[in-house]
Amino acid sequence: MFTLKISDKNLEFKTNDNVFYPTNTTELLVEASRKIIKKPGKTLDLGCGIGIIGITLAKLGLADAPVFASDLSQEAVCLTEENARIHGCCLQARQGALFEPWKGEKFDMIVNDVPGISEDVAPYSRWFPKSVPCASGADGTELAARVIKEAPEHLNPGGIFIFPILSLSDTDKLFLIAKNHFKRVDRVLKRMWSLPDEMRPHLDSLKKMHQDKKIRIEEKFGMVLWYTEVYAATNQ
Repeated sequence: MFTLKISDKNLEFKTNDNVFYPTNTTELLVEASRKIIKKPGKTLDLGCGIGIIGITLAKLGLADAPVFASDLSQEAVCLTEENARIHGCCLQARQGALFEPWKGEKFDMIVNDVPGISEDVAPYSRWFPKSVPCASGADGTELAARVIKEAPEHLNPGGIFIFPILSLSDTDKLFLIAKNHFKRVDRVLKRMWSLPDEMRPHLDSLKKMHQDKKIRIEEKFGMVLWYTEVYAATNQ
């Protein structure tokens, strides 16, 4: 089980070892969405994993029913549907890569949680089970860049695209792509994280990636830090 704390409530979600495990980025996307969304609308949870973002927004009254969700992993889609039933959430989930399940569909809000970290970093983390490939390229931008480029055609007029940029990827490259595809891109939140313990034995490799500008890490007060930024983009 995964527990998401919202105000004074704990929301429980079923998970297992065969799907992408929820991270701090998932929780930060929920927090950012709560700051951004002023009224409910047709909402897509892209790269939904076990359905945390879409289900939580529905329970908070920030997404219209049904909530839409998709993931490359069929097992993740099944868990999303199960979690939706547990929480009494009306949800439509589809299996497929990125926007492929949503051809011709448009949304008022798209929240993107498709992983965007360097393929060279992924093996050092515990985030990706063997059944879930990273497939983001050496600089971590391949999947995230595709999502950013394709998102505008899936937004209704005035729609909002909420997405993270992780410093375990080429942050400058992703931000520039976003600026080139949206009229307005605003940073909503930034959070620093301590490097996970399992990555510390690979610090020399991570420093080399930093020097090559594939990722961004910082050393402060004896700690090695990386960060997540969450942005809201619109074409209004």
